[in-house]
Amino acid sequence: AAGMFLRLLSDVRWRATNPKWRRMTCSQRSTSSTAEPHPVSLPAQAQVVICGGGIMGTSVAYHLSKMGWKDIVLLEQGRLAAGTTRFCAGIVSTARHISIELKMADYSNKLYQQLEQETGVKTGYVKTGSISLAQTQDRLISLKRIASSLNVMGIPCEIITPKQVAQLHPLINIHDLVGAMYVPEDALVSSANVSLALATAASRNGVQIHERTSVSHVSVQKGRVTGVETDRGQIQCQYFVNCAGQWAYELGHSGEESVNIPLHACEHFYLLTHPLKEPLASNLPTIVDPDGRIYIRNWQGGILSGGFEKNPKPLFTEGRNQLEIQNLQEDWDHFEPLLSALLRRMPDLEALQIMQLVNCPESFTPDMRCILGESPAVRGYFVLAGMNSAGISYGGGAGKYLAEWMVNGYPSENVWPLDLKRFGTLQSSRTFLRHRVMEVMPLMCDLKVPRWDFQTGRQLRTSPLYDRLDAQGARWMEKHGFERVKYFVPPGKDLLDLDQSKTFYKPDWFDIVGSEVKCCKEAVCVIDMSSFTKFEISSTGDQALESLQYLFSNDLDVPVGHVVHTGMLNEKGGYENDCSIARLSKRSFFMISPTDQQVHCWAWLKNRLPDDSNLTMEDVTWKYTALNLIGPRAVDVLSELSYAPITPEHFPSLFCKEMSVGYANGIRVMSITHTGEPGFMLYIPIEYALHVYNEVMNMGQKYGIRNAGYYALRSLRIEKFFAFWGQDLDAFTTPMECGREFQVKLEKGMQFVGQEALLEQKQNGVYKRFTMFILEDHDTDMDLWPWWGEPIFRNGRYVGKTTSSAYSYTLERHVCLGFVQHFDEKTGEELVVTTDFINQGEYEIDIAGQRFQAKAKLYPFSSLFTHRRRKDEVELSGYQRE
Repeated sequence: AAGMFLRLLSDVRWRATNPKWRRMTCSQRSTSSTAEPHPVSLPAQAQVVICGGGIMGTSVAYHLSKMGWKDIVLLEQGRLAAGTTRFCAGIVSTARHISIELKMADYSNKLYQQLEQETGVKTGYVKTGSISLAQTQDRLISLKRIASSLNVMGIPCEIITPKQVAQLHPLINIHDLVGAMYVPEDALVSSANVSLALATAASRNGVQIHERTSVSHVSVQKGRVTGVETDRGQIQCQYFVNCAGQWAYELGHSGEESVNIPLHACEHFYLLTHPLKEPLASNLPTIVDPDGRIYIRNWQGGILSGGFEKNPKPLFTEGRNQLEIQNLQEDWDHFEPLLSALLRRMPDLEALQIMQLVNCPESFTPDMRCILGESPAVRGYFVLAGMNSAGISYGGGAGKYLAEWMVNGYPSENVWPLDLKRFGTLQSSRTFLRHRVMEVMPLMCDLKVPRWDFQTGRQLRTSPLYDRLDAQGARWMEKHGFERVKYFVPPGKDLLDLDQSKTFYKPDWFDIVGSEVKCCKEAVCVIDMSSFTKFEISSTGDQALESLQYLFSNDLDVPVGHVVHTGMLNEKGGYENDCSIARLSKRSFFMISPTDQQVHCWAWLKNRLPDDSNLTMEDVTWKYTALNLIGPRAVDVLSELSYAPITPEHFPSLFCKEMSVGYANGIRVMSITHTGEPGFMLYIPIEYALHVYNEVMNMGQKYGIRNAGYYALRSLRIEKFFAFWGQDLDAFTTPMECGREFQVKLEKGMQFVGQEALLEQKQNGVYKRFTMFILEDHDTDMDLWPWWGEPIFRNGRYVGKTTSSAYSYTLERHVCLGFVQHFDEKTGEELVVTTDFINQGEYEIDIAGQRFQAKAKLYPFSSLFTHRRRKDEVELSGYQRE
């Protein structure tokens, strides 16, 4: 039994047959007096030092060496693949909700398939396929949404009946199933062997690998990595890669400059059995039963089955733990619910002899997505960790994207959902992480309907108005740790019922948000938008203007008091940020960005602004409460409170001035609302926030004022065809592709980042186009709703995906925004997307496998149609361009 267990964990002997490997690592066989007499010393310097010899570290080394970087040292504190990788269940699954995770898993699968042939190291790769079971209709809808994404990505996948499940896996009890998803290309591997195969290939390409070598300290000078200290000496380097798995958090804090890597370990259990009387076939599909919280795979004729229990056990909260992961203590009482679920799903296992209950640590992150990318605090410090029990599925793809990032300066896909910079320091509290991972681990199996929210680690960052809004029925969501209002529950509504409402169909808040939207259009509403990122950039001379002119695409040399919408672009012309900048004075600028830009935008600017003591940038997000006053009567409320003329002649659109509101001075008022509706943004010093809010609400009573939330804002901005960064815009989206040429000044008299790429697009055309879709044959009450990520079909061919969706209470239809691409029908080559191509197509949106006809538009609708009409009165083709 013990021998079988060791074979599962692939404590293989391949190194004994590899002379080069023996020479290279002879000194690291032991840390005791039995060490070999001629240890190989560490190099004094290298281009890259990678810490961690698991699947992540070896994958990064493999891909860097494939891309031509050879001066690489990989350090492992124990033995290669002896951490979490050693205990990994070895299931390679492409069934993922998020597009970038799906692409990583698909690449990993293809890589592992040919790795044995490339390296000569047996990886145990077997293409078994996987079956994800659904015990409820909602679960089946969730699987259908994933299946739609897999199919358009070219990954074979089908929704099957319970009877078909029984045919594919005869031991499965199907009595409580409503359906399943079958992915025939999914596979099983020996995780440690894959890691060792990657290490072998990297070693042949010149990577030096040293076991039994611990990194104690990362040296930093002037914000850049300069070297690492180990227990065997120092190595000078330009790049450091933290692939230390569950140790990544402590390692991040061990340097001269802390790098926050928010992850925390939990115990993860799985069961190993002896072979069945009739041993299971090696190619039997892996079973994933999310409603039962378990997975089941064949293992040497028997079963390997684990899961994600509702009451997980975090560990190592206090910090440092053992060098190599040992099998932790068995806990049969804790595993019992998962064992019961296994026996319900496979009743024939009752008489099966159990070999061992494995208990090993797995690292989880605050949002269930892995951590990848460069540190915002230290240049050249890269991180790849926090795999949320999907390390083997992501290992190949994640290593590839990180290697591309290091070599080229950017990866080949949009990895923002995984970027380390999506987190701030606030997510690095050990208490926060301990509590959050206790929620995250069960969520691995929980049904994730649209707009669900984490419950732990809440009320961390709040507006000064939080208690006041909460008392008025605010329902909250969280973005970047900041509490934001979704909507306000009117008095008398069943609060509990509303909070527990989770559905893929029409939500219970539909009418509530509708009334908030109506008020925004007909009277006046207040939305607390304090979470927006706010920077002030100033200088003693023209340094601020000159720097911002280079870093932003629009012309910022505007008269004082004007507000400019502009993109912060990369060299490819893609949006690193989409923001509004107000010129406060000749030498001072006020920049407003999306909430989740706080860390990313700061790092981007800090790394590119000149090192000049006369130029300063300050994060003032916490200094100002932001109130969005939306609606036609906003002007009346503000003029009465300020005793100042607010007419368009005195206060034109995209204008900013400091005013008094009530008793409070120094309120920055801007004539923008981020929705296309009339109104104003008020940036209020926090000590005045409550006073100004009270004054606005009191004065607004006679104009029908009410509170509103972000769901209303979302509906308003989507029906006006406003793109938001992080949802619609990203580093691979240019202004030319989303109809924002007017926010780019190609001829502003000086160069700016991304200018060459945009000039090229202007000359040659674009290969994707941001488009608005109005669903035509969709029943809001009865049909599944679109949310985001739905495939778009033109004349029956896949052309792109939606990026955001909302119900338009004005049009009484669903509106989806997304990008349309044009592929040659024979070669698959990308072609230029023209206006005619968009306008002449027949479109459908795929919602969980069901297609709905849609009308495509390249421009928002005329204000002529802003009053409500019945569906049968609306002729969508009659809308005019604004």
